[in-house]
Formats: sequence, structure tokens, C-alpha cells
Amino acid sequence: MLAPVRGNLLEGRLPAPRSASAAAGEVIREAIIDGRLPPGQRLKEEELARELGMSRTPVREALLMLESEGLVESIPRRGATVRSYAVGDLDDVYQLRALLEGYSARRAAARISAEDVERLEESCDRFDRLRAEDDLLDLVKENLLFHNVVLEAAESDRLAGLVRKVIEIPLVYKSFYWYSSEQKLISQHYHRQLTRALRVRDAERAELIMKEHVLEARDFLLSQLGPGGEEEQA
Repeated sequence: MLAPVRGNLLEGRLPAPRSASAAAGEVIREAIIDGRLPPGQRLKEEELARELGMSRTPVREALLMLESEGLVESIPRRGATVRSYAVGDLDDVYQLRALLEGYSARRAAARISAEDVERLEESCDRFDRLRAEDDLLDLVKENLLFHNVVLEAAESDRLAGLVRKVIEIPLVYKSFYWYSSEQKLISQHYHRQLTRALRVRDAERAELIMKEHVLEARDFLLSQLGPGGEEEQA
């Protein structure tokens, strides 16, 4: 059974000044991605507005924006909820992510700076030092940083927007929450290999490694989910 929205769920913090709807959208998106608002959770405008200290109008606009991104869905007679995805949907998302991030790595190979290669190597070093058992959130953050450096190096705002959409959905399903030491070693291997390919500007190899990395992550996540896209119970 899903927990009701709690008074401190969104922590009452809004980002730096911007449109109210954009600020609300950012806070709600973060709560969805980090699991405070799980798949299937009802999103009541009145409660969210009260927690965020704003009127219902910007909250409604924020939910519409998140619906367009695939994180929220509107259900007749129930209202807005955090969107749930079946296994087949998640498979499609990862297939798209492999294509988009693979292309991103190919573009990055022709454009990446020495400074960004150094950032990737430093990220690999930090990732190596983390432990799957104790440093889960830091692993998630470091993994996102690594992928974002590659994405930024591709120098395409359009591509970046598409990739970030397909990265967020698996995070809703806590794709790292079953992370084992073995899975961490596999990710380390792909990050190191990709960094080497980018350092020597091998676009074809960079694309191939990124695709394999994403599809391996897909296989791991789907193995942890039941037929409907829910976590298997032991």
C-alpha cells in the first residue's frame, strides 16, 4: 500500500527564483526520482501546493509538464499519479536510451576536451573507491555525473534533453537499489573502457561501449522486476 503524502515530503524547499511552475516541477521531479513519491502515488494538487507554499495553478502546470516528460500520468476519476511502467515499457526506454546515449558517445569522441577526459578519469577513480553496500546514493550521483560529462561533451542541447528524459524513468524504479559488488565492477569496467575510447577519439568504439553499458543495465533492472514492472519479492 502506498504511503500518503507527508507534510515534509517535498521538504518545503524551492530552487532559486524562477517561474513558480518550473520550481514546483523541479521539486516534484526530484521527489519522484529519489523515491519519496513512488510509482502509483497519487499527486493531489491541494496537498502539494500546501507543502510548497504556493497556489494550485503552478502545481497543476508543473504536473502537466511532468506528464509530458513521462513521469506523471492522469487517470480518470483518480487524478494525477506517478506513472507506473510495465517491463515492456522499461525495455523500450532502455532501447531508446542505448541508441541516444550511444550516439551521444560517438559525438563526444569528436568534440571532447582534455579537461573533460580528465573529469571522466577522476569520476572513475571516485566510483572505484565507493562500496555498493554502503555508498549507494553516492554511486547513483557519480554514475549520473559520468554520463552527464559525456552528454555535455556531445554539444547538442536537443540530444541532451532527449537523453535526460530516458535516464530519469529507470531512476524512478531505483535501478541502483539492488546494486551488488559484482554489478558495480561491471559498471566500473564500462566507464573505464569508455573513457579510454574517448581519450583516443575512437567514435565507433565509444558508441559500442555505451550501448553495451546501457543494455547491460537494462538486463539487470528487468531481472529484478516482476512481469508488471514491480519488484520481485523474495
